[in-house]
Amino acid sequence: MNQQKWIPRLVVGLFIIVLISSFLGSMFLTIKPGQRGVVFRPFSTGLDKEHIYQPGFHLVAPWNKMHVYDVKEQQLEERMDALSSNGLSIKMDVTVRVNPIYERIGYLHEKFGKNYIESLVRPEIRSSVRKMIGRYTPEELYSTKRDELQSLIQKDLGDELKENNVQLQAVLIRSVELPQTLQAAIERKLKSEQESLEYEFRLQKERKEAERVIIQAKAKAEANRILSASLTDKILKDKGIDATLKLSESPNSKVVIVGGGKNGGLPLILGDQ
Repeated sequence: MNQQKWIPRLVVGLFIIVLISSFLGSMFLTIKPGQRGVVFRPFSTGLDKEHIYQPGFHLVAPWNKMHVYDVKEQQLEERMDALSSNGLSIKMDVTVRVNPIYERIGYLHEKFGKNYIESLVRPEIRSSVRKMIGRYTPEELYSTKRDELQSLIQKDLGDELKENNVQLQAVLIRSVELPQTLQAAIERKLKSEQESLEYEFRLQKERKEAERVIIQAKAKAEANRILSASLTDKILKDKGIDATLKLSESPNSKVVIVGGGKNGGLPLILGDQ
């Protein structure tokens, strides 16, 4: 009889111990580095959007609920189809890096919840990419406008996400894939344009070289004309006399024959041989 009396008491005691343990387990909470917390108080103020709990040990009443968010940067990779400005289909691979704005996770939780990546970020990525691709032709996207497109997506997507308490860190266009026939046509066109530019460059180079030769020839002809006009017989004779004097001062043995005749002439030098 005594044992039968103790069994209900033991069951009740165990139930109380389990209940207290569960309460204690929910009261003590550790937020890890790279996380933030926002608390929901169902019996008082509701969701406390202004007070963000930092990493560390926290005590929470068992009737309240702490929502812990991973605020580390997340990388998303998207592959999608979009239409260019002339209605052609383009496949694009895009990488996006985002994280929640730390001090705004209460507002993010209220509007989108912990699944904000799927309910907010991915739809906005697809919308922004398709909107921006629609401004360009396939030729522009394949050749010259990829960096510009990437900047436009970053600006448009960044503004949209920031309004919803998510920070965009970077947008990277990994690849742009066109229909094979269109890509081949664009490559032929680009090759033809490159060959035309190269041909024009060669022509311009040859024209400049021809101009240089003509200018050089004119300068040489003008120099010869000026020199011929200045070289009179008297000047040549004086030059010959100066040269003879310098040769006579040389220690090397030689024979110097000064030109004769009416007008004289330049000296003739005979060495030892």
